[in-house]
Amino acid sequence: MPDPVAPSQPPPPPEAPPNADPSSLDLPPNIAAAIACIPLVGGIIFYLLEKRNSFVRFYAMQSIIFGGAWFLFNIASAVVHAVVGAIPGVGPILVFLWAVIAALVHLAFLVVFIVAVVKAFSGVRWDIPYVGPMARKQVEGTQP
Repeated sequence: MPDPVAPSQPPPPPEAPPNADPSSLDLPPNIAAAIACIPLVGGIIFYLLEKRNSFVRFYAMQSIIFGGAWFLFNIASAVVHAVVGAIPGVGPILVFLWAVIAALVHLAFLVVFIVAVVKAFSGVRWDIPYVGPMARKQVEGTQP
């Protein structure tokens, strides 16, 4: 009868997680992807520095696109604020209403940013709606 304490074959090694591609950075991929989620700046830096890990490059490109959308919303919001504020009489009321709408949109951007950072840190590839598929196309098109 074989000894249950000393098996004849060692157990198989655990499978590598999907984000364990070789990295050109000294950071673990989940940490690099979480930092890359910082809109625009983190995305640009990690997209330029990371050449091999598709997980980090995906989050970096998603951050670039997401940060660009956030930046464009800020510009559009400032224009709407200036135009609506110039209307005599009802301008201040409309400015207030637009400020409430803009604050809610900014809150939504912040929630999506936090969810992306948590997902990246936990090693899960998560697509931001509308942004994720665009980022995936860009990253898959630039893989060596």
